Amino acid sequence: MARSLSPRTLRRLMRFWPPYRSAGIRVLDIADDWSGARVVLRLGRLNRNYFGTQFGGSLYSMCDPFWALLVLHRLGPGYVVWDKAAEIEYVSPGRGHVYVEFELTEDRVEEIRAATADGGKALPWFDCVVTAAEGTVVARVRKQLYVRRKPAAQPSQPGRTSPDS
Repeated sequence: MARSLSPRTLRRLMRFWPPYRSAGIRVLDIADDWSGARVVLRLGRLNRNYFGTQFGGSLYSMCDPFWALLVLHRLGPGYVVWDKAAEIEYVSPGRGHVYVEFELTEDRVEEIRAATADGGKALPWFDCVVTAAEGTVVARVRKQLYVRRKPAAQPSQPGRTSPDS
């Protein structure tokens, strides 16, 4: 079912997803061809840390699902895509709204298809940068995905009948 959602419908649904709604995260855009996305994290009283800046967990959360979603939809239904690992480097305090953009190129998609063509897994890394409105880097996030082709469905074995039937 999830794969049948359009980018526009998913963006609208994520507006009401409780973890994003309460954290001040809003999906601004998901490209019609699943090649990119833009997200904003608005600084508010529910996501402000002890120091009055963006809470680190919210910074990571705004980046969390997008690489897997983009890759899953670009590859199509013949693939399994999961998050495998993540890293975040906090560079400077987020003192206001912060933004992140994701761009999944056709070259990366073809690289994953080639790496999984023999049925093996691929473990690609993807990078994104969280920036303040004026362009200051707030955080760098890396995500590693697990990608594998789904096994081909085995044809069903016709039922055998005994010679006595």
